[in-house]
Amino acid sequence: MEQILNYFSAGIGSLSWQQVVMFVIGGILIWLATAKNYEPMLLLPIGFGAILVNLPLAVVLGTAEHPGALQILFDCGIMTELFPLLIFIGVGAMIDFTPLLERPWLLVFGLVAHSGIFIAALVAYYCFGFDLKEALSIGVIGAADGPTAIVVASKHAQNLLGQITVVAYSYMSLVPIIMPPVIKLLTTKKERRIRIQAKNKNIPKTALIIFPVAVTLVVSLVIPDAAALIGFLMFGNLIRECGVLEKLSKSAQNELSNIVTLLLGISVGASMTADKFLTPQTLLVMVLGLIAFAGDIVCGVLFAKFLNLFCKKENRLNPMIGACGISAFPMASRTVQKLALEEDDQNFILMHAVSANVSGQIGSVIIGGIILGFLSGV
Repeated sequence: MEQILNYFSAGIGSLSWQQVVMFVIGGILIWLATAKNYEPMLLLPIGFGAILVNLPLAVVLGTAEHPGALQILFDCGIMTELFPLLIFIGVGAMIDFTPLLERPWLLVFGLVAHSGIFIAALVAYYCFGFDLKEALSIGVIGAADGPTAIVVASKHAQNLLGQITVVAYSYMSLVPIIMPPVIKLLTTKKERRIRIQAKNKNIPKTALIIFPVAVTLVVSLVIPDAAALIGFLMFGNLIRECGVLEKLSKSAQNELSNIVTLLLGISVGASMTADKFLTPQTLLVMVLGLIAFAGDIVCGVLFAKFLNLFCKKENRLNPMIGACGISAFPMASRTVQKLALEEDDQNFILMHAVSANVSGQIGSVIIGGIILGFLSGV
């Protein structure tokens, strides 16, 4: 009888205050997902995974000789990049690149508006003592692209993978809250009221099919480390645009994305053990992630204002378009359109905003590939 009592009380007796704190953090993530609807598909499984992995004497991680379920999912799905890449197929299937093909010059915002990545990385490296790989991995939070952040962190900052993933997806869900005050700080009411004439063009179906293939070839040849990221993203888009795989396109957007997101979330939760997560670095990652996000918005808006210096009055851009260069699609473009309507209920800049927004998705992958290539040589 005593042995039985000892067995059932062993778990409670082994419970540490750090593990209790992680239970609370996991509960907060679940609350944010369910009560506030912040990235529920990811934050809920991450929160539950964080609770599972911190259970005392639990075997969900297993041992090196006999890995448990969570460890197997983590090794097979995260460390091999499988889950992020499969999610990219679903993301690609959701994106319509027609607005960008109508205004290809807006692709520049997808690159410029990710400058916050490097601002945050410099702050992390020079001000807070992170090494170069950790600093750039933290900076990639500013890509507003969860899969890219996970791929970079899993290769070069495994000790910060949990923090980076949670912060990246949390801030992505907070785009409608983060963007407006930054934009309003940098623009005048008059600038936010600028109207842009939407001139839609007839993009042939052939061009929509050629586009993902051409982008994959060009980006992969110039930036080999981005080949997998851009390839899976554009493969998903090709499924969408080819016109003969409608069922697969819908499956990629729904069933595939949902299942893989759940598995990715609970796998990332497996990296959130108390000894790794309850450190001062976690708070720093949160601060630096916010710097990266805000830096992206600032650089995008200021670049749009810079371009307006060389434009005729009737051709000026609404500088809020620049903020859409982050790849938080489609939240960024919706947020900017909402701001435009608040200032002028007849100001419709959504098509330009979406063009910049989808270019941000491509830009995040390109910059992610550049960082991967650079860090591989460090």
